[in-house]
Amino acid sequence: MKLTFLGAAREVTGSCYLIETGTLCFLVDCGMVQGGRTAEARNRQSFAFDPKTLDFVLLTHAHIDHSGLLPKLTRKGFSGPIFTTAATGDLLEVMLPDSAHIQEAEAERAARSNRKRKPARATPAPPIYTMEDAKNCLRQIRRVNYDEKITLHSNVACTFRDAGHILGSAILELLIDEAGSPVKLVFSGDVGQPGRAILRDPTRIAEADILVMESTYGDRAHRDQVATIDEMVTIINETHQRGGNVIIPAFAVGRTQEILYHLNNLTRQGRLHDLSIFIDSPMADRATQITKQHLDLFDEQARGLAGWHNKGVNLPMMHFTASVDESKAINRIRSGAIIISASGMCTAGRIRHHLLQNLPRPECAVLITGFQAQGTLGRRLVDGVKRVRIFGEDVPVRASVHTLNGFSAHADRPALLDWASGFRAPPGQVFITHGEEHAANFFAEALGTEFGWTVSVPSLGDTFDWPLDASRKVDK
Repeated sequence: MKLTFLGAAREVTGSCYLIETGTLCFLVDCGMVQGGRTAEARNRQSFAFDPKTLDFVLLTHAHIDHSGLLPKLTRKGFSGPIFTTAATGDLLEVMLPDSAHIQEAEAERAARSNRKRKPARATPAPPIYTMEDAKNCLRQIRRVNYDEKITLHSNVACTFRDAGHILGSAILELLIDEAGSPVKLVFSGDVGQPGRAILRDPTRIAEADILVMESTYGDRAHRDQVATIDEMVTIINETHQRGGNVIIPAFAVGRTQEILYHLNNLTRQGRLHDLSIFIDSPMADRATQITKQHLDLFDEQARGLAGWHNKGVNLPMMHFTASVDESKAINRIRSGAIIISASGMCTAGRIRHHLLQNLPRPECAVLITGFQAQGTLGRRLVDGVKRVRIFGEDVPVRASVHTLNGFSAHADRPALLDWASGFRAPPGQVFITHGEEHAANFFAEALGTEFGWTVSVPSLGDTFDWPLDASRKVDK
């Protein structure tokens, strides 16, 4: 059996793993690279395998850095099933067409710009995939239940466990039996932070021969959530008192719903008053409706808040904007608004328009509530730059910028170590992925020190055989 790391190796995005056995070839995840100047070029590269040869795909969750190249996979000839949880399947119905729309819109924008040039440059590149590709891909989705063992092939079975990261996110337990020698692979996917609002805590796994584990925050601990919420309340109240708006870049799936949960809960507690919340993301609107359809996946506190919200008493004012005109109208609001918009890393979407309007205003505030990959606009704001470029304009950063890591949907280092402690015996081999190089190496060393595990940090394109070829160890 061979395992090849085709993404999220010493970086956070582009999750993709190729597993080859004597009789099968399949992927775990097929995500887009996000952030940095090379992201688009990498997403356009030919796959390192022939998509027509794949038997199936296993998908850990709906975030685009895990699912975003599935329509391209279909476009290039993959025709097999894509197995994922029911909630993830529902979210993909929204997210993949939205991603395709972005690809088509960006290709059309590039074509218009090219037509204005004298002389015109070479023909602009076509979209990475189209809406039709996304629709075809969605026909390949096969929904499965948590904790239900499914047979994928005569010698391969898989169980999806709740990862507690976003709605429908999963840890994969794979059992591959080649020639009577069963091997258990566990892919952590993105592990959620225990004790967070809405979702249940990540499921502990007891054993594995091979563990592929994320490390997004493997080098740090999140701030206590109580302190984080206190800070959010202070920032919102002070910003509104000085006549500004609060701008919150947020992923349409997961983070937006969590922020809305806290704003509603703080209103119920009487800590925030007279809120005007604008959710300027059609995809976030649809994702919120899907979230409400899966109350069985909520924790007890979230179900209680949903009951209060359904009574419709003393609710904050929430506006879900659909049209471009509605979105533009928000920019005429000079004070008192909380504007939540995608994308979460500020790389695309309507959030860039709101930042363009509000960053130059010192009375405004920007709340960064999630991970910002290197090379993204969000990362530059977190790093404290004084000026940024948005839509070709030089924009001064006069608004205050606040990073609230306590809202992260990713487990921090203590939580990752706690999840790892659930294994009854050391896995035969551990690969650390889905983390920037420092975080991945730091966490790999922590696992070795804490548990005595054999840990490697693979590089992009590395291939490993099982039993592990000792001559091909990876540098930590």
